[in-house]
Amino acid sequence: MLRFEEAQQIVNNELEKTVIDRFPDELYEPVRYILSIGGKRLRPALVLMACSIFNDAVHKAIKPALAIEFFHNFTLLHDDIMDNSNIRRGHATVHRKWDHNTAILSGDVMSILSYKILSESEDPCLKDLQLLFNLTALQVCEGQQYDMNFESRMDVTVGEYLKMTELKTAVLIAASLKMGAISGGADILDAELLYEFGLNLGIAFQIRDDYLDVFGDPERFGKKIGNDIVANKKTFLLVKALELSDGELKSRLTDILGQEKIRPETKVREVKKIYQQLDIDSISAEAASAYYDKAIQYLERVHVDAHRKKPLASFAQELMNRDK
Repeated sequence: MLRFEEAQQIVNNELEKTVIDRFPDELYEPVRYILSIGGKRLRPALVLMACSIFNDAVHKAIKPALAIEFFHNFTLLHDDIMDNSNIRRGHATVHRKWDHNTAILSGDVMSILSYKILSESEDPCLKDLQLLFNLTALQVCEGQQYDMNFESRMDVTVGEYLKMTELKTAVLIAASLKMGAISGGADILDAELLYEFGLNLGIAFQIRDDYLDVFGDPERFGKKIGNDIVANKKTFLLVKALELSDGELKSRLTDILGQEKIRPETKVREVKKIYQQLDIDSISAEAASAYYDKAIQYLERVHVDAHRKKPLASFAQELMNRDK
């Protein structure tokens, strides 16, 4: 069984050995750049960890793991353009370092490379892996579109938020685990149980991320607190606050969100006050915990010895206890 750090190191080693020797450089240099500036390698590491639960020969899952990482980074290139983000992993985003057109095209080529890498797998269940990968890619794009749709809406429900989060964030984590399980020789039931473990963990992860953006320690979180508030991003916290508030409090919240000239620090401070009045901090923490507990229940049902599942259980716990 692999611990997260061990799986992470294997992924990093494999990425270092992955030579992209195609031209023109203007297309491929941004690809090399985004892969070189770090990242947690969370999703490809989960592919290897899931495989190791059922089979110690984790080399069988290397190609699916790398395909997942290439695909994830493709989404980051395009997300950064859509969000107008200038910083990614402490470095300039690709569209900032080069330009928008380069970032779009280099993102496209990363998507294509992810399919190419997966097709190079010698796994006898390659067709199953490809079907899952294809479906997940569609779902991630659907989730991103829902997220964009929400930008112009103030009536987003908690259910809609959770569906968007499931598609945009959770399905890729779930698919990573299921692909690893398939590569490791898991049966259909166990592969699906790991998928559900990942799906619920992914939702818990995103709610926790939403929470940290408002209530996290800036020094530990690694970025300025309140970016989601400044951008009027429909996070779990904002959607829940809009649902629970009424009367004067709701009017004040919507007024603050609608002010274009309000100072960012003032906006963050005032919205945070409203969140605390509504006990949103506790509500969001409880929601994240509920999805985490559900995830663990699925993991416990996987038909292998408990000690083989321990690394994944430990990883999930660390993910939920993180403060950055």
